[in-house]
Amino acid sequence: MLQLSRQARLEEVSQDEVFLRELAEVHSAYKNTFQAKDTYGKKGPGSEITKPIAYFSAEFGFHESIPNYSGGLGILSGDHCKSASDLDLNFVAVGLLYRHGYFKQQINKDGGQEAINLNQNFHHLPIREVQRNGQILLVAVPLLGREVFAKIWELHVGRINLYLLDTDTPENNAEDRLITAELYGGDLEMRMRQEIVLGIGGVKALSALGREAEVFHMNEGHSAFLSLERIRLHVTQHNLDFYSAHQVVASANVFTTHTPVPGGNDSFPREMMVRYFTDFAAQLKIPFDELFRLGQTSTDPMPTFSMTILALRMSRHANGVSKVARPGQPGLVEGCLGGSADP
Repeated sequence: MLQLSRQARLEEVSQDEVFLRELAEVHSAYKNTFQAKDTYGKKGPGSEITKPIAYFSAEFGFHESIPNYSGGLGILSGDHCKSASDLDLNFVAVGLLYRHGYFKQQINKDGGQEAINLNQNFHHLPIREVQRNGQILLVAVPLLGREVFAKIWELHVGRINLYLLDTDTPENNAEDRLITAELYGGDLEMRMRQEIVLGIGGVKALSALGREAEVFHMNEGHSAFLSLERIRLHVTQHNLDFYSAHQVVASANVFTTHTPVPGGNDSFPREMMVRYFTDFAAQLKIPFDELFRLGQTSTDPMPTFSMTILALRMSRHANGVSKVARPGQPGLVEGCLGGSADP
């Protein structure tokens, strides 16, 4: 709104007593709301917990002025953040910042739909680069024997913060700068790289920010690699064996799945997992085949690695936003699924 306002109009209302009085009233109400001491987060169960809940998602939909979402998954993420703010929970969100967003739709003269890249100027969005000692804060994510660097952008959503990782930075080569170019853009290789940056890079970002979390909530399987990174930290820094580290990590993980059909869940071929995670398995001190089985069903396993199965295996709490209907009912119905089980 401010960018679309003429400077002359802004100068005019800056001298308007009625406008200034109403502005002061709105600002005062805003400050009073966020300075309240009797919120659920300060008085309710769990208010004594000092470490935050970390909520990971590939997309967040708050408002059309932040086009970092494509549909329901992002709207749910945005609503969780808004609710966490209203309740004043100790909560932090993590995602990726996409230069071109999803895409903008327009109808051409022949009535056909066209997709247009947004090519956003991030400095025109209500976000800011996180800095330390006057320098842009970067996190390094290992990828195929090299390091991919991601800068961190911060978005305030009421009382809570969302941190968005962006690989379009001069420290990266041209190929790696494209990792965060588009939401769900590119091929399967690009999807793998995005999910490594989101999951593994997201854990590293929280550490760099000093926001070590108590609970990790994965909204869909895109961020499930965060569990492997957290296990790696327990194995390499705390000298736990893989199985003990797995139990520690899973006890603090929550997973929400959205679409209980194969097409709605990411999976990667074995050869791709071999290239990206052989060294990682060595750091976990387990054979690669054992790591690969974490993304397969126990019976009749497919030759692919499912991010949804990984997330279920790495969580002790799981729920869903839809379920398969009974015979004679529509295919999918809205609802809530609870509980946890081995796939």
